[in-house]
Amino acid sequence: MAIPFPHGLDKIPDVQGYLVINSDGAVLASSGDLENEENIAATITRMLQTAAKIAISGDRTQTMKRMSVCYRDFTLMATVSNQKIYVVKRPLKQESE
Repeated sequence: MAIPFPHGLDKIPDVQGYLVINSDGAVLASSGDLENEENIAATITRMLQTAAKIAISGDRTQTMKRMSVCYRDFTLMATVSNQKIYVVKRPLKQESE
């Protein structure tokens, strides 16, 4: 039985899909274009784990909380909160020429 998640990701404007991933990389919830995308979940998890190891400043209390991966037509935005990773796929706004 699926557990409903009160994350509200489906209410984000223009959302094309989302993933909720635990700290081990397992998909807890998914929808839309990202439904059952375990490969994307594993890749995003590895990217976040790698980024967390890179010290940007000398202040070790500063930790990475959010990451965006931009493609030609869409963006994947990953946010870390409460030991879960929330990934949202949204269309990339095209600038008019």
